[in-house]
Amino acid sequence: MLNENMKAIRKSKGLSQQELAVKLNVVRQTVSKWEQGLSVPDSDLLISISEVLETPVSTLLGETVDETEADSLKAISEKLEVINLQLAQRKTMRRKTIHWLLILVCVVTAAVFAALAKYGSPYLGWDYGDPETAVVGVGFHAFEWLFIRLAPVIFTGAIIGIFRTRK
Repeated sequence: MLNENMKAIRKSKGLSQQELAVKLNVVRQTVSKWEQGLSVPDSDLLISISEVLETPVSTLLGETVDETEADSLKAISEKLEVINLQLAQRKTMRRKTIHWLLILVCVVTAAVFAALAKYGSPYLGWDYGDPETAVVGVGFHAFEWLFIRLAPVIFTGAIIGIFRTRK
Protein backbone atom coordinates (compact mmCIF):
# COMPACT_ATOMS: atom_id res chain seq x y z
CA MET A 1 0.00 0.00 0.00
CA LEU A 2 2.74 2.45 0.89
CA ASN A 3 4.67 1.45 -2.20
CA GLU A 4 1.67 1.84 -4.55
CA ASN A 5 0.57 5.13 -2.98
CA MET A 6 4.06 6.59 -3.03
CA LYS A 7 4.53 5.65 -6.70
CA ALA A 8 1.10 7.01 -7.71
CA ILE A 9 1.60 10.30 -5.86
CA ARG A 10 5.16 10.70 -7.18
CA LYS A 11 3.96 10.21 -10.76
CA SER A 12 1.00 12.57 -10.26
CA LYS A 13 3.49 15.24 -9.08
CA GLY A 14 5.58 14.62 -12.21
CA LEU A 15 8.68 13.48 -10.34
CA SER A 16 11.03 10.74 -11.45
CA GLN A 17 12.56 8.32 -8.96
CA GLN A 18 15.87 10.12 -9.40
CA GLU A 19 14.35 13.54 -8.63
CA LEU A 20 12.61 12.21 -5.52
CA ALA A 21 15.84 10.52 -4.39
CA VAL A 22 17.78 13.79 -4.74
CA LYS A 23 15.19 15.68 -2.70
CA LEU A 24 15.34 13.00 0.03
CA ASN A 25 19.15 12.67 -0.06
CA VAL A 26 19.02 8.96 -0.88
CA VAL A 27 20.02 6.98 -3.97
CA ARG A 28 17.53 6.19 -6.74
CA GLN A 29 17.70 2.45 -5.98
CA THR A 30 16.34 3.15 -2.50
CA VAL A 31 13.26 4.85 -3.93
CA SER A 32 12.90 1.98 -6.40
CA LYS A 33 12.99 -0.57 -3.56
CA TRP A 34 10.34 1.39 -1.63
CA GLU A 35 8.08 1.50 -4.67
CA GLN A 36 8.58 -2.21 -5.36
CA GLY A 37 7.73 -3.03 -1.75
CA LEU A 38 11.15 -4.60 -1.10
CA SER A 39 11.88 -2.21 1.76
CA VAL A 40 10.20 0.58 3.69
CA PRO A 41 11.51 3.99 4.76
CA ASP A 42 12.02 4.75 8.44
CA SER A 43 9.76 7.24 10.19
CA ASP A 44 12.01 10.24 9.58
CA LEU A 45 12.22 9.48 5.87
CA LEU A 46 8.47 8.87 5.75
CA ILE A 47 7.89 12.39 7.07
CA SER A 48 10.37 13.75 4.53
CA ILE A 49 8.60 11.87 1.73
CA SER A 50 5.24 13.32 2.79
CA GLU A 51 6.73 16.84 2.80
CA VAL A 52 8.37 16.43 -0.62
CA LEU A 53 5.21 14.95 -2.14
CA GLU A 54 3.04 17.47 -0.26
CA THR A 55 0.86 14.63 1.00
CA PRO A 56 -0.08 13.67 4.57
CA VAL A 57 1.64 10.60 6.00
CA SER A 58 -1.78 9.05 6.60
CA THR A 59 -2.44 9.20 2.85
CA LEU A 60 0.88 7.51 2.12
CA LEU A 61 0.10 4.74 4.61
CA GLY A 62 -3.61 4.52 3.70
CA GLU A 63 -5.35 1.81 1.72
CA THR A 64 -5.12 3.21 -1.80
CA VAL A 65 -4.96 6.56 -3.53
CA ASP A 66 -8.02 6.33 -5.73
CA GLU A 67 -9.36 9.80 -5.04
CA THR A 68 -7.61 11.29 -8.05
CA GLU A 69 -8.83 8.45 -10.23
CA ALA A 70 -12.37 8.88 -8.95
CA ASP A 71 -12.16 12.62 -9.55
CA SER A 72 -10.79 12.09 -13.05
CA LEU A 73 -13.47 9.49 -13.79
CA LYS A 74 -16.11 11.90 -12.58
CA ALA A 75 -14.66 14.68 -14.73
CA ILE A 76 -14.53 12.36 -17.74
CA SER A 77 -18.10 11.24 -17.20
CA GLU A 78 -19.23 14.88 -16.94
CA LYS A 79 -17.42 15.71 -20.18
CA LEU A 80 -18.97 12.69 -21.88
CA GLU A 81 -22.39 13.79 -20.68
CA VAL A 82 -21.87 17.24 -22.20
CA ILE A 83 -20.68 15.68 -25.47
CA ASN A 84 -23.71 13.37 -25.52
CA LEU A 85 -26.04 16.34 -25.01
CA GLN A 86 -24.33 18.23 -27.83
CA LEU A 87 -24.63 15.22 -30.14
CA ALA A 88 -28.31 14.82 -29.23
CA GLN A 89 -28.95 18.50 -29.99
CA ARG A 90 -27.10 18.20 -33.30
CA LYS A 91 -29.12 15.09 -34.18
CA THR A 92 -32.37 16.89 -33.33
CA MET A 93 -31.40 19.89 -35.46
CA ARG A 94 -30.44 17.62 -38.36
CA ARG A 95 -33.76 15.77 -38.08
CA LYS A 96 -35.71 19.06 -38.04
CA THR A 97 -33.77 20.36 -41.03
CA ILE A 98 -34.44 17.21 -43.03
CA HIS A 99 -38.10 17.32 -41.97
CA TRP A 100 -38.55 20.88 -43.29
CA LEU A 101 -36.60 20.14 -46.47
CA LEU A 102 -38.92 17.24 -47.19
CA ILE A 103 -41.95 19.48 -46.61
CA LEU A 104 -40.41 21.97 -49.07
CA VAL A 105 -39.92 19.18 -51.63
CA CYS A 106 -43.60 18.24 -51.28
CA VAL A 107 -44.74 21.86 -51.69
CA VAL A 108 -42.53 22.46 -54.74
CA THR A 109 -43.57 19.16 -56.34
CA ALA A 110 -47.24 19.95 -55.78
CA ALA A 111 -46.80 23.50 -57.14
CA VAL A 112 -45.03 22.33 -60.30
CA PHE A 113 -47.60 19.60 -60.80
CA ALA A 114 -50.43 22.15 -60.38
CA ALA A 115 -48.75 24.54 -62.85
CA LEU A 116 -48.37 21.75 -65.41
CA ALA A 117 -52.00 20.74 -64.93
CA LYS A 118 -53.25 24.32 -65.30
CA TYR A 119 -51.20 25.25 -68.33
CA GLY A 120 -51.15 21.82 -69.96
CA SER A 121 -48.48 21.51 -72.62
CA PRO A 122 -48.36 24.96 -74.22
CA TYR A 123 -45.32 24.08 -76.28
CA LEU A 124 -47.43 21.73 -78.45
CA GLY A 125 -48.94 24.74 -80.24
CA TRP A 126 -45.63 26.45 -80.93
CA ASP A 127 -44.14 26.95 -84.39
CA TYR A 128 -41.13 24.68 -84.55
CA GLY A 129 -39.75 26.30 -87.72
CA ASP A 130 -37.44 28.39 -85.55
CA PRO A 131 -34.54 26.24 -84.22
CA GLU A 132 -34.45 28.09 -80.88
CA THR A 133 -38.15 27.48 -80.29
CA ALA A 134 -37.68 23.83 -81.22
CA VAL A 135 -34.89 23.41 -78.67
CA VAL A 136 -36.92 25.11 -75.93
CA GLY A 137 -39.99 23.03 -76.83
CA VAL A 138 -38.00 19.78 -76.67
CA GLY A 139 -36.55 20.90 -73.33
CA PHE A 140 -40.02 21.59 -71.91
CA HIS A 141 -41.28 18.27 -73.23
CA ALA A 142 -38.33 16.38 -71.65
CA PHE A 143 -38.87 18.14 -68.32
CA GLU A 144 -42.60 17.42 -68.36
CA TRP A 145 -42.06 13.81 -69.37
CA LEU A 146 -39.51 13.22 -66.57
CA PHE A 147 -41.45 15.17 -63.98
CA ILE A 148 -44.73 13.34 -64.60
CA ARG A 149 -42.97 9.99 -64.17
CA LEU A 150 -40.78 10.94 -61.19
CA ALA A 151 -43.09 13.30 -59.27
CA PRO A 152 -45.25 10.57 -57.72
CA VAL A 153 -42.17 8.70 -56.50
CA ILE A 154 -40.54 11.88 -55.15
CA PHE A 155 -43.78 13.06 -53.53
CA THR A 156 -44.47 9.66 -51.92
CA GLY A 157 -40.88 9.40 -50.66
CA ALA A 158 -41.05 12.91 -49.23
CA ILE A 159 -44.36 12.18 -47.44
CA ILE A 160 -42.90 9.01 -45.94
CA GLY A 161 -39.80 10.96 -44.90
CA ILE A 162 -41.94 13.66 -43.26
CA PHE A 163 -43.70 11.06 -41.13
CA ARG A 164 -40.45 9.34 -40.22
CA THR A 165 -38.68 12.57 -39.20
CA ARG A 166 -41.48 14.05 -37.12
CA LYS A 167 -41.26 14.00 -33.33
